[in-house]
Amino acid sequence: MSIKFKNLNNAIIKCKKCPRLTKFIKKISTEKRKKNINETYWGKPVAGFGDINAKLLILGLAPAAHGGTRTGRAFTGDKSGEFLFKCLYEAKIANQPLSENLNDGLKLNSTYITNILKCVPPGDKPLKYELNNCSSYLEQEIFNLKKLKIIVTLGKLAFDNCLKIYKKKYNLTKKIKFKHGKFYILPDNLALIPCYHPSPRNVNTKVISKIKMINLFKKVIKKNNENN
Repeated sequence: MSIKFKNLNNAIIKCKKCPRLTKFIKKISTEKRKKNINETYWGKPVAGFGDINAKLLILGLAPAAHGGTRTGRAFTGDKSGEFLFKCLYEAKIANQPLSENLNDGLKLNSTYITNILKCVPPGDKPLKYELNNCSSYLEQEIFNLKKLKIIVTLGKLAFDNCLKIYKKKYNLTKKIKFKHGKFYILPDNLALIPCYHPSPRNVNTKVISKIKMINLFKKVIKKNNENN
């Protein structure tokens, strides 16, 4: 990992800009979930992970209370991650269909994964100032991925906050709406693709399915190969 990313990830992990989130993380990590009562929770903000030479960036909302906040890695140890990595494995983006802990041997193929918010918010509902506090970290992640070609946002909130960065940096005025699977070209020629979030609710209500998500990521890979 480059010095830039090491420094960025260290800054993320040590961040305490949002007192409400810091307090909530401490509460979760102390009280724990019954099935994880004997585990030591990560209990800190969760940085991104993957290939720093990635052509694909996958953006989620925030670490899960007993997923990333427990394991220290985004989409790891929770239902959303379980669904996501089965799809990434089928699409040949991940080397295995499971994401369980930091030492599980997971590797990503030319892909980096992070969240727009590095701490879990109560009720999965971040406040505006919390998103603003985290936006500088996300901006650094995006623009430090020098070989990046495509950004896939999981859910509307991730999509909107990614766009917010581009609106600020490039004075982007074009109206871009969240539409699953649609390719948008950003001012720096990166492709932005909205995708429904693989939350248990979306999966159970068939808003998103494995076939739908696998097909989206296969299209992403095809697009990346065309850009080589």
